Parts: sequence; structure tokens; C-alpha cells
Amino acid sequence: MVSRKAGAAASTPNVSREELLKFYREMLLIRRFEEKAGQLYGMGLIGGFCHLYIGQEAVVVGLEATAKDGDKRITSYRDHGHMLACGMDPKGVMAELTGREGGYSRGKGGSMHMFSKEKHFYGGHGIVAAQVPLGAGLAFADKYLGNDNVSFTYFGDGAANQGQVYETFNMAALWQLPVVFVIENNQYAMGTSQRRSTSSPDIYTRGAAFGIQGESVDGMDVLAVKAAGTRAVAACRAGKGPYILEMMTYRYRGHSMSDPAKYRSREEVQKMRDERDAIEHVRELLLTGKHATDDDLKAIDREIKAVISEAAEFAKTSPEPDASELWTDITA
Repeated sequence: MVSRKAGAAASTPNVSREELLKFYREMLLIRRFEEKAGQLYGMGLIGGFCHLYIGQEAVVVGLEATAKDGDKRITSYRDHGHMLACGMDPKGVMAELTGREGGYSRGKGGSMHMFSKEKHFYGGHGIVAAQVPLGAGLAFADKYLGNDNVSFTYFGDGAANQGQVYETFNMAALWQLPVVFVIENNQYAMGTSQRRSTSSPDIYTRGAAFGIQGESVDGMDVLAVKAAGTRAVAACRAGKGPYILEMMTYRYRGHSMSDPAKYRSREEVQKMRDERDAIEHVRELLLTGKHATDDDLKAIDREIKAVISEAAEFAKTSPEPDASELWTDITA
């Protein structure tokens, strides 16, 4: 079994200017989108639950850099970043958040239940860890069809304590399914520190009982995420799956918009922002490597803010779904 700790990778891989700019742009798009979603929630335009991805952007952006057309992804409720990273339209995502007809689920799913068959995004699931066996099922379908597609199945450190995860590990290992289990360890399971809720210090090592390869990855470094993702995806495409990646990341906001996050100090959060922010890391690489100027990066930020403003305006002006939508997409 592969057993790597976060930060154990060799030297930073060579990376082009174009790739760094792509990472910067995609992570910043997620950051600005989530900031705007938080504003709309505060204005009462988003109802129900809303879980923001701020701080964790490097995980999904780094892994999407290893995906090819036909690969699938499934996750839980902190899902807006995953949608944007796989190419879903910010307008459709924002409209769904606000319960409008122009949303990906025509306003009926909200934050937790969006899908895009075109982008092979299979949700957004509100039940903790329920998406894990579904992700293995997606991988089973690809193995049955005989292609080399991979299923990226995301879940959190809290969900890692759910029983269905280990039932899924067993079946995935037994059938050598091409599934990458991505544990987004953001240090807190809702409001409980991972150190207080998990008996083993490294969650990825739990796959050893099933013979599943795994490693711990610095989830605040998009280059480290891509490197680990490349190893995991190569193993799965070669028929040596499944593979576990435990991404050591951090969320800056509460569990959801209604969470004041009093279980941790402001100093702890600020320290992560100051010292480990994934977007700032790439920004420094661009500036110190003379790949971009400060003005170049400010221009990118302006472009992205314009995209997000357009998405918010689209959401506000899109009509609410007609009452007849209550009867569509129902299996009787």
C-alpha cells in the first residue's frame, strides 16, 4: 500500500505560466462566487442551508486538472466549488441557489442538490456520506462498460466515520473499481475537531484493512494536489483502483451560514489565511517567477468579479419555477 504523508512529495514539479494562471483564475472564481453567495444569503435571497467552500479551493481545482472527459464526480453539500471547477455555468449554479427557474435543477434543488449530466456532476447530496456508495456505483458502471474513466468521490472527515464508507471500501477493493475516494479533511466535522472525533490520526490509513492505496496530501497547495491526483488517477485507469487521497485542507467559514463557529478561535482562522492560503500561494509563485504583474492579477480579479456579478443578476431576474414543476422529474 502506498503510504505518503502530506508534504512528503519531492521537489515542486515544473509548472508553466499558463497552468499557474489557470489555477489562479479557477480558485479565485470559486472564492468570489462563494463570497457573493454569502452576501445573497445575508440578503435573504438564498433560503435553507448554504455551505461555503472558502479556503478549500485548491482541492477541487488541483484534482480537476487530472480529469479527462468522461470522468465523474460526486460530493456532499459543500459543493459549489466542485460545480464551478468541472465547468458548470456560474449563472445556473447561482440561480439554483436562489431557487430560480434558470438553475441547474430548475430551482427545486437549492444548494445541496444540483446535477449536470453534461459535465458528469452527480450531486450535491445532503445526507452525510450517502454519496460514497453512489460514487463507487458510478465507477462500477465504467468498469462494466470497459472504459478507463474514473469517479472522484468526495466526502469529509466527519463523513469518514460513517459505516457505509467502509462497506463501500470493501466492495470497491474487491472489484478493483476505478474510484478515487477524496477525503476533504477541513479539520472540523460540523463543530467537532477531527482530533476529538477520529481515533486514528490519519484517516487515509483506514483503507489499509481493505488493501486500498492511499496518501495524505497538502490540500492547501494546488500543485501538491495535482501531483497526488495524477498518481491516483493513473492507478485507477490502469485497473489498480481504488485509491484514497486525504486532503489536509481548511474551511475559513462556519460549517454552514448559520454556524457562528465558536468552537475555534479567530486567531486560528487568521493564521491559516495569512500563512497557508492556497490562492495567495499561487499568486506568489506568479509574481516571484515574473509570470504576471500585480496589475495582471488585479485585472483577472476584475474580470471574475464581473462574471460573478452577472451570475448574481441572472439569478435575481430569473423567474421562480412554475407550480407545475412540482410534478416533473418524479418517478411514480
